[in-house]
Amino acid sequence: MVISAAPSSAWGSTRSSVNVLARAHYLPAFSRLGVYDRQLLDRAAWGRNKRERRLFEYWAHEASLLPFDLHPLLRWRMAAADRGEIGWRSLRAFAGQRRPEAEAILARIRMEGPLAASDFDQGKGNGGWWGWGHTKQALEWLFWAGHITTATRRVSFERVYDIPERVIPPAILTLPTPAEAEAKRALVALAAGALGIATEADLRDYFRLDPASTATAVKELVEDGVLVPVSVQGWSRPAYLHREARWPRRIEGQALLAPFDPLIWHRGRAERLFGFRYRIEIYTPAEKRTHGYYVLPFLLDDRLVARVDLKADRRHSRLLVQATTLEPDAPAETSEWLENELQLMAKWLDLETIDHRHR
Repeated sequence: MVISAAPSSAWGSTRSSVNVLARAHYLPAFSRLGVYDRQLLDRAAWGRNKRERRLFEYWAHEASLLPFDLHPLLRWRMAAADRGEIGWRSLRAFAGQRRPEAEAILARIRMEGPLAASDFDQGKGNGGWWGWGHTKQALEWLFWAGHITTATRRVSFERVYDIPERVIPPAILTLPTPAEAEAKRALVALAAGALGIATEADLRDYFRLDPASTATAVKELVEDGVLVPVSVQGWSRPAYLHREARWPRRIEGQALLAPFDPLIWHRGRAERLFGFRYRIEIYTPAEKRTHGYYVLPFLLDDRLVARVDLKADRRHSRLLVQATTLEPDAPAETSEWLENELQLMAKWLDLETIDHRHR
């Protein structure tokens, strides 16, 4: 689950199924809370008991875990997907000439209950993670369009789909749907509250909104005093500060940040804020990687001071530290604080030892 440093509206990225350390949606909560019970998050996101559920899956900046009260604010996106106006090109055909295929799949879910792509014939493609078969493509379009949602996740992290009426509480589904412009304005305000200070592009990226709507929303929020225009030394574009942003005298704390953490998922923003250039190298050939396969930046107080390539060796109960790189201006105490955080992570993952390795 991705939880931002400030109170956030986009709770958790579920786009990545990488499990080399821990699944991506678990890590941001650890960054903020330390050791916690991951089953609590599982129940909030995918619990069979509706009274325990607090989150639903949908597209925010990526496929994310979101609080239920954001559902009405994202229905415009569902409607646009239903019309074939947004979403990957391969999925848009299901809004038109291939719609009967999707409707047949939806009818089967309505009749039989929750189903995954693998429960259908030809559910899986032959090209790995992105090699989706026709059924998976139809399911993902139905998901984009809000006709189905995630009922649960299997051990393999495969998504199991169901109709919203059997997953999302009626009190949420019956909430009025705001006009698209009103919803986008509310999303920009939520983004500003989460980011604190941000450019218009930063605010747009938080929920992946279009430039024109974001510009209009920012202008109106400034007029209403929700956003305060500011300038930041070294930034070439105007910035905005949420009127409720806190101004701490000191920032103290430390955290290992997942690649999809809200603090760093917008790489340009992370570079502007911290002077820290970060790229995930999972998809880079091993011989061309600079820092490692699954590299987590290390936040110490208000600076990103190191990055560490981590892997959970569950068979031997070890946290493998495959490489550590300190930033040139990292303070002398960085290694000590980083080791403390690694010890905490090993405890959280139920790993008995930490194995420091060198490339």
